[in-house]
Amino acid sequence: MFRRLYEWTMALAASPRAPYALGAVSFAESSFFPIPPDVMLVPMALAKPQKAWFYAGICTVTSVLGGLLGYAIGALLYDSLGQWIIKLYGHGDGVEAFRAAYAQYGAWIILLKGLTPIPYKLVTITSGFAGYDLLWFVVLSIITRGARFYLLAGLLNRFGGPIRRILDEHFTTAMIVLVVGIVGGFFAFKHLFPAV
Repeated sequence: MFRRLYEWTMALAASPRAPYALGAVSFAESSFFPIPPDVMLVPMALAKPQKAWFYAGICTVTSVLGGLLGYAIGALLYDSLGQWIIKLYGHGDGVEAFRAAYAQYGAWIILLKGLTPIPYKLVTITSGFAGYDLLWFVVLSIITRGARFYLLAGLLNRFGGPIRRILDEHFTTAMIVLVVGIVGGFFAFKHLFPAV
């Protein structure tokens, strides 16, 4: 399945629709969609390394805009849509404990979760729910999402050829490493912030 998605995205990178699709996925991922934009960003930047910075910019801007939608869901629709999305990702219990942790660690939660593959929608919705300062939410989101996407773009721009060869030859191993990284990051975060 991942191999087909990778090959489809590599083909999509040559299409004039590619930046729009990337922006749509990045926007939706910040508020409700389960697939991170990296799934499209990596193959697109590998197909066109000279556009890696442009693609990172699209991801950053649309991710922050999507984050504002997630913030609005948390602030205005938490009892219905927000709570349903949070429960879908296994974080329905301990809401008051989370609100207390957010009051103490809010900036760190946004920065750490925004950099990791842990679903960013959890940050955006709970930021709105916890009433985190909107201006600081936007500033921290720009910093963390920009750092994540531009760092990835820099690596792909600089080492795109070797990375593409490795993915082509060892795709299954690369996917296993990615999944282990996501699960490991999730458990590390739960250990650092047990109330969240």
